[in-house]
Amino acid sequence: MNNIENKWMRAAIPALLIHCSIGTVYCWSLLKGGIADYIGRPKGEVEWAFSIAIFFLGMSAAFAGRAVEKDIHKSSLIAAVCFAAGMAGTGFFIQQKSLIGIFLTYGVLMGIGCGIGYLSPVKTLMLWFKNNKGLATGIAVAGFGLAKVIASPIIEMLLGATNADGTLVDPTRLYKLFYILAVVYFIMMFMGHLLLKKPSDWVEVPVKMKKGENILDIFKNKTFIGIWLMFFINITCGLALISQEKDLLHFIGFGAVGVISSLTALFNASGRLGFASFGDRLKDRNTIYIWIFGLSIAATALTLLSNGINNAIAPLVIITLCVINAGYGGGFSSLPPLLADRFGMNSISTIHGLALSAWAFAGLSGNQLSAFIIAKTGSFNNVLYVVLALYSVALFISAFLLRKKPDDMNKTRHPA
Repeated sequence: MNNIENKWMRAAIPALLIHCSIGTVYCWSLLKGGIADYIGRPKGEVEWAFSIAIFFLGMSAAFAGRAVEKDIHKSSLIAAVCFAAGMAGTGFFIQQKSLIGIFLTYGVLMGIGCGIGYLSPVKTLMLWFKNNKGLATGIAVAGFGLAKVIASPIIEMLLGATNADGTLVDPTRLYKLFYILAVVYFIMMFMGHLLLKKPSDWVEVPVKMKKGENILDIFKNKTFIGIWLMFFINITCGLALISQEKDLLHFIGFGAVGVISSLTALFNASGRLGFASFGDRLKDRNTIYIWIFGLSIAATALTLLSNGINNAIAPLVIITLCVINAGYGGGFSSLPPLLADRFGMNSISTIHGLALSAWAFAGLSGNQLSAFIIAKTGSFNNVLYVVLALYSVALFISAFLLRKKPDDMNKTRHPA
């Protein structure tokens, strides 16, 4: 009983507290229009704050992997401070109408807090849930997806009524919102920081690199490269639609944006838990990515074959958003156990962090790709065509380049 209690109190609950906070970064589509209106800058310029945040999220995870490996407790505290300070700073610079300030706080500071916070509980969860690593990481990153489910209606409530053109009746509510969220999320993340702890029977073995070896040599490993590319494509496609979700729903004439935003976020969270848990039952965890890409391709193709995005097939568009959100989330939760299967547990935080660098570059390519296509062609359908092509490439990588062979573990295990 004590072991079960520790498993939840020392791993699952703190992971949810941390991830349910930092996952609010995905509420950006609800905020970007109001920020652009308030500071008097084009929405396309403001959009870069989200891209910068995702870039620093991925890169901070990549470079902080070893530090997290050594001290998860200190790392989780740093994450709490950076994320809350970035949130409060964003409110301040919105108030000052400074786009550069928003880039530095929402983009850089919150991004760093997200990256370190994302990584901190993952290894701890897999150590507590040794026989169900997928379930463990699913619990953690499901919190990241649930953040949007929980926060979306709260954000809409705190922002208050809007005018006929969609602008806020009381624009000052926008920056006040960030101050409130900064306090709430710091409390949640600090509680998670206090509770998070590795199992007492786990002995951390310092990794000794051989002469001439470098942890970045992992990028020469074909299996790692394939996983990195597959992960990058899945995030790029997901962000291309998630970042445009609000505008897309307005385009098809669907007014209940907050409800659908919560619904897609619920699928995102469910996909994180469901796909990763399903992966625990498979002989080769890579198979879960074949499912993810296959379902995403089917939903996207069906929407395009049904005359594309228009009012007549609004339910189908919403279903496609839900499917892609589920696969997007499942790709995140299935990554750490897949890496653990291929490379072992000893340096999983470091290798997982390096893999998350794909998230950093996808943060620059995903929403900017869709924004560029829409700006140039004015068509959401063209976004879907590009997404369909990218998913097909990812499916090819997963199905033909990452299939597990009997001697894979001997060939792919890295000294790090």
